[in-house]
Amino acid sequence: MQGSFYGWYLKCQSDTQTLAVIPAVHKTKGKHTCTLQIITDSDAFTVTFPADAFHRWGTNISINENRFNKKGMRLLVQTPELNAKGKLYFGPLSPLKYDIMGPFALVPFMECRHSVWSMRHLVRGTVYINGQKYSFQNACGYWEGDRGYSFPKEYIWTQCCFPGGSLMLSVADIPIAGIHFTGIIGVILWRGKEYRLATYLGARAVQLQNKMVRIVQGNLELEARLLSSSKHPLKAPANGDMVRTIHESASCQAFYRFQKRGHTCFAFETDRASFEYEW
Repeated sequence: MQGSFYGWYLKCQSDTQTLAVIPAVHKTKGKHTCTLQIITDSDAFTVTFPADAFHRWGTNISINENRFNKKGMRLLVQTPELNAKGKLYFGPLSPLKYDIMGPFALVPFMECRHSVWSMRHLVRGTVYINGQKYSFQNACGYWEGDRGYSFPKEYIWTQCCFPGGSLMLSVADIPIAGIHFTGIIGVILWRGKEYRLATYLGARAVQLQNKMVRIVQGNLELEARLLSSSKHPLKAPANGDMVRTIHESASCQAFYRFQKRGHTCFAFETDRASFEYEW
């Protein structure tokens, strides 16, 4: 029996603090559970709930008293390892013009399908994680999701909100019908305009080594480089079961450069990047 999973990734970031929350549900071998993962600048927590704690209707998810939707999130978790409580409110979302998967959204049997719900939105509110206060006022939010049965065996994912824009990039080994190829999906939101990089638009990874990736698509070029990180373990699905351990730096040092027709639109180093490098 094929396993499955469905989850969201909601990231909130100020100039000094980062909070990412992942509500998810997973099924495998007749077992059905859900989890809530919370990642901060300095730690990561995973809480497992029974299957009937998870409810989803449209763009709303709840796990017991924890609520997530386009208006914000509410956290209420108390375990021996984690005490999380608070509310965050979202401003208007910035959805993509069309599905990030493009024509691959129609391809059956893909192990993982990605969604981007909002490239950038305002966040305000306060959350306490084990007594530490996370306060967001006019902060930046990002919201994406995944569904399928397994995360790619090898992949790179990065996301960053920055003055004037936001970006996300995913490069992964994609198996389909017995063959493998390097799949690319990425979006740069810059000064109100959406630039998309994707395999189905001709994007190629011309450099992929030493924690650095460079993507070229026509006259567009994006470089992302992980400079230093403070990785925290997260659970990821393998055939629906949350048994794989990956490592994410929710807030780390990275360098980004975006060029169009040889002109540099932006190039900057930041300590507010999120990065997963599983290659």
